[in-house]
Amino acid sequence: MSAVPPTPRAPAEPAARAARSGGRRSLAAALLLGALGSTVVLIASGQTWTSGTATVAGIGARTVDADGQSVTGVPAALAIVALAALVAVFAVRRAGRVLVSALLALSGAGAALASVLGANDRAALDEQAAQVSGDLAATVTGLTRTAWPYVTAGGALLILVAGLLALRFGGSWPGMGGRYEREQSPRTPTRRPADPERPEELWKALDRGEDPTREAGAREREAPTREG
Repeated sequence: MSAVPPTPRAPAEPAARAARSGGRRSLAAALLLGALGSTVVLIASGQTWTSGTATVAGIGARTVDADGQSVTGVPAALAIVALAALVAVFAVRRAGRVLVSALLALSGAGAALASVLGANDRAALDEQAAQVSGDLAATVTGLTRTAWPYVTAGGALLILVAGLLALRFGGSWPGMGGRYEREQSPRTPTRRPADPERPEELWKALDRGEDPTREAGAREREAPTREG
């Protein structure tokens, strides 16, 4: 008598390995892009975005500058939100992960839009001109833009890509703690001792190489102990 050969599972294993590998790659890419993009936005938004010339009575022309934080604080604020969402995406599952991933993507899109619009904003420079000249109606002339607004927008686009990766592949990413490892670890099935009154179970035990008579004798020896 021979045991029934197990059903071959080889065709499914390469697909499972490929899915896990793809999940790891997308996870690493999202973490790298999100962290890098947020760092770039925070650094670039603190640099000088625009410069201009203000006329000061008794002094003449004076150069005034405005950094990204003065022009608009939106990119830096959204970069901080993106960093929080990047961490939170591993603390939630299912619908919560989708919402956090969408928040990550929207943070990147919003920061990019605010950076591009801020590159043409003269309000911060006019405010600087009013302060140095003492004339509330003073404005700047000779507006000069630096590349920092567009560097900020580039970092924001990296955040956007990270959010899109989370939306597309986040369902296969692990969560925080050991729950994922416990769910993924193989479980050893608990075998019930063969019932001597059921012949089919005796035959199955013999096919597995077990001795059903030994297990039956052990149960009989334990019975008086339980009754006592």
